[in-house]
Amino acid sequence: MKTMHYLSLFLLILLSSCASSVQQTDPVPVHDSFILDSKLLGEKRIINVWKPSEYLSTNSSFPVLYMADGGIKEDFPHLANTVAKLIKEKRIRPVILVGIENTQRRRDLTGFTSVEEDKKIAAVVGGSATFRDFIKEDLFPEINGKYRATQEKSIIGESLAGLFIMETFFTSPEMFDNYIAIDPSLWWNNHHLTSTAKDYLTKFPAGSQKKLWFASSKEPSTSEFTQQISQTLKSANLPNLKWNYSPAPTEEHSTIFRAVKEKALIWSLNGN
Repeated sequence: MKTMHYLSLFLLILLSSCASSVQQTDPVPVHDSFILDSKLLGEKRIINVWKPSEYLSTNSSFPVLYMADGGIKEDFPHLANTVAKLIKEKRIRPVILVGIENTQRRRDLTGFTSVEEDKKIAAVVGGSATFRDFIKEDLFPEINGKYRATQEKSIIGESLAGLFIMETFFTSPEMFDNYIAIDPSLWWNNHHLTSTAKDYLTKFPAGSQKKLWFASSKEPSTSEFTQQISQTLKSANLPNLKWNYSPAPTEEHSTIFRAVKEKALIWSLNGN
């Protein structure tokens, strides 16, 4: 039974890794790309930046939406096109989209695990804390220096990126204002994040308002734990947290990002 469970998890990871082959057919919008040499990561990272038309036609500053899996052959093109469409339709406010291209995805997006089967997904895992420091200490200042960015920050991602976003929400909630986690891989480390969520929420910072939107596909290894997170959030009833759990039981793990991204962005970024 346990063997079948882990086979299912490995299949999820493979599906997520193969998604870029579909995304290559998406038109690549006009965007900036630059290389950020990170001492924290000990490597150079490609950063892709899409700006709304309002950026060129005004002198205004804009909120920033960060995304994992942000390479040109990853999720950046289809998400940038969706953001542009929603802005044009006035369904969300204009934002700058910043995509972080992967080098070692499974290293960067996973936290510590004591589960031996988890460790088999890559040569190196458990680097999420360092990756989070990279975003905060290297990437935030670089974007603020290069672009007219406001202090409002959001982040979006799916699968292991969704796990990273949920982990960031619980462990470092001050980093972003809006969190969007799609089918997060909460099974990681024997669903440790789910079982400790209540403890993290008791330390949730007072004052600034935060928003969390998360969704699950029909896959039991994600939907079971997102439902538990939903119940934990409901019990906590934090006054400075607005959250929305949006299960999508007809979607597969490989289809849910495209299926729910519009409503996720509208709920999170429309200013309500």
